[in-house]
Amino acid sequence: MAPKYDLAWHGGGVKPNVLFITLDQFRGDSMSCAGHPVVRTPHLDRLAVAGVRFARHYSQAAPCAPGRASLYTGLYQMNHRVVANGTPLDARFDNVAHAARRAGYVPTLFGYTDTGIDPRAADGPDDPRLSTYEGRLPGFEHELPLPESADAWVAWLATLGYDASPGALDLLAREHERPVEHGISAFQTDLLIDWIERQDGPWFAHSSYLRPHPPYSAAGHFAAMYDPATLPPPIPMAANGARHPFHDVLLANRRAVAPADPAVLADLRAQYFGMISEVDHQLGRLWDALDRNGRWDDTVIVVTSDHGEQLGDQGLLGKVGFFESSFHILGIVRDPRHPEAHGTVVGEFTENVDVLATIAESIGIEVPSQCDGHSLMPFISGNGPDSWRTAAHYEFDWRDFLIRLGVDDRSLEESNLAVLRTATAAYVQFGDGSWRCFDLVDPTWRTEITDPARVLELAQEMLVWRSRHADRTMTGMLLSNGGIGRRPVSIGGT
Repeated sequence: MAPKYDLAWHGGGVKPNVLFITLDQFRGDSMSCAGHPVVRTPHLDRLAVAGVRFARHYSQAAPCAPGRASLYTGLYQMNHRVVANGTPLDARFDNVAHAARRAGYVPTLFGYTDTGIDPRAADGPDDPRLSTYEGRLPGFEHELPLPESADAWVAWLATLGYDASPGALDLLAREHERPVEHGISAFQTDLLIDWIERQDGPWFAHSSYLRPHPPYSAAGHFAAMYDPATLPPPIPMAANGARHPFHDVLLANRRAVAPADPAVLADLRAQYFGMISEVDHQLGRLWDALDRNGRWDDTVIVVTSDHGEQLGDQGLLGKVGFFESSFHILGIVRDPRHPEAHGTVVGEFTENVDVLATIAESIGIEVPSQCDGHSLMPFISGNGPDSWRTAAHYEFDWRDFLIRLGVDDRSLEESNLAVLRTATAAYVQFGDGSWRCFDLVDPTWRTEITDPARVLELAQEMLVWRSRHADRTMTGMLLSNGGIGRRPVSIGGT
């Protein structure tokens, strides 16, 4: 299939370089260009001015593995069914790395993808990959593996004279004790820059940064960058009795509940914002390296996150539940072929399921038929789409807690929720049949909508969304005359 636009560069060549970056647990309101009153992100701001920022960009699932499954496959959770850290990713699905290979790249990974192996591909019951969800997304070459153990970074710190025996988690929790140059983000950026400078043809790199993920400890001087006393407070939670029972379940979970001491929470928030500014600093080094090596103007850059962070909002920490803070994330795309759109801020709802389709179109291949999302190229090119979604959609599943307790029955299918978030309201449908509906004129999610007509309209809109996005891998093909209609990649699609 012919590309949708000319891939030729002003400097020659036929394919762009692609730099695909994820920042883990990065809230969409945590950039200075997004209007945050305190945080400073000059290098993300620079990219936004030199590209297109998607102000209402959303993750489709949390925590990491479910969110990344949607990001990499372009599928909603109801279709890819990665419902927890540890759920296998079905090997039949296409993904961003496979797409890059079809375009002639060798997609190369720095960091991690949190992808569990399809057990049908395992080498028997003793395969060690059946004990971890920290596998590599199929299709990627792993230049720098950085799973939770971060062995490469830990070993490097040992060569610098640090005591690395406590392991990665302890070392991450003490990032504030070491210079910025010795942080995990600096280490990853150093190796990425070195790799880019050694490339002599079009390349595709995915750099998956850990930060601003916990432990909440910013590297070097960034740990003291924000005064806790000056930070805006978190969003308060609804009063006892007005909350959905699931919210109370989360508040009873020691890993999900925010510190009760306001001073402790303020310190935690200061470290989170420090981590954001520190990883922003590393991105600035990366932008400068691209510029210095003449690659700034022939590299497509995509920056997003796998999910957000509650950061004390509604009394919660981490990425849980149904609130905005866990799912509204950053989204920036720079395509140097479309300077006419640079500096644009898109206010329509965009989603991580749109990323695979966008990258596919930007490298000149057909958008995979499985994609629930749509290419963002109409926004990036400055033309705008003929039509677009009017809401964001995301899901959260907590059956993994029950599985670990030995539950193995159909009650697991009730342990989930889905959210439809429009410009003015949010409808939350729980798997047990209960629901909540919020009027977002109050951005704290504490004002509920009870008008039956308005609730029904939103519930019907969610039902239509689910109906339109049922799995379509082979539904566009008919077994007639050798197969007519849209052909899956495995039998001759592009």
